[in-house]
Amino acid sequence: MAKPRETDLYVPVKTLLEAQGYEVKGEIGDADVMALRGAEDPVIVELKTGFSLALFHQGVERLKVTDLVYIAVPCQTGKAFQRNLKDNTSLCRRLGLGLILVRLRDGFAEVLLDPAPYKPVKSKQRKQRLLREFQRRVGDPNKGGSTRKGLMTAYRQDALRCATYLTENGPSKGAIVAKETGAPTATTIMRNDHYGWFEKVEKGIYALTPKGVEGLAQWGGVAPVQSD
Repeated sequence: MAKPRETDLYVPVKTLLEAQGYEVKGEIGDADVMALRGAEDPVIVELKTGFSLALFHQGVERLKVTDLVYIAVPCQTGKAFQRNLKDNTSLCRRLGLGLILVRLRDGFAEVLLDPAPYKPVKSKQRKQRLLREFQRRVGDPNKGGSTRKGLMTAYRQDALRCATYLTENGPSKGAIVAKETGAPTATTIMRNDHYGWFEKVEKGIYALTPKGVEGLAQWGGVAPVQSD
């Protein structure tokens, strides 16, 4: 199949708008597509063969003319496109842009999102989760912009405290480890054993595994104990 061109999108988009009673013309000033219906505000559609920063820039620029701005791209198959589509639909919503998908094999166009003012809904749970992590994290061990893998989190800091205590004191009760290290969830951390560092040797008593010894060596020892 030949690589699609922006002009391949024009007829399906024009047909879609004409079916809604619009008069449609292409390349009016800077607009790829412009549609009028009576005395209503004009509809402008920017055409691109794929999502790009330039496309969103163009869409935002057209908002200076009318609130009814759409971007149109070809519909594709595959999980990668679906993930990309979800992210870009969210971006369109935030920018107040509409989104049209065009199925090039049969010229079918559909409106996926109409333009509307963005009304963000804040997530209290996400906010609280971030605040808890910020407050629990001791120091600033990570450089901003690092990949998520291998970051020093508050959870890992608590696990390191537990591992260090077991290294120095041998197998111990979770409650004692929690009290002595300042890691309130020490028992849960050792029981869940997310990193493979701990093993249960008796009821309520945990010891450090060889992998835990390696973890201490890898992370350079324990994070400072957090004072009350």
